[in-house]
Amino acid sequence: MGVTVFSQLDKSLNEHLSTLVRLADHADDQAAAELARAELPRVVAVVKALLDEHRPDERGRCPTCRTRWWSRRRPSPCRAYLGAQLCLTVVGQDGGRHGHLRNAG
Repeated sequence: MGVTVFSQLDKSLNEHLSTLVRLADHADDQAAAELARAELPRVVAVVKALLDEHRPDERGRCPTCRTRWWSRRRPSPCRAYLGAQLCLTVVGQDGGRHGHLRNAG
């Protein structure tokens, strides 16, 4: 199987995100703060851009998501919004370091 543009982009993005997580996990407080100041606005901009593509129309339907090419648009919230919400509020709520923002002092 040949390497596609998508597979190259996917690999690059996943490597970048993995590097950010690894650096944040192993950095001292000063380095972690510098990393957050540099990278957090970029990551937030990416999430916002992706979610903007899935913002519901006037009928509450996602203009991007469809179950099949010829089918109607899915009602919102679509998988993109649900996935983002779950990742930000549910994943990591084990009381550990990666919990929800409200858990931060």
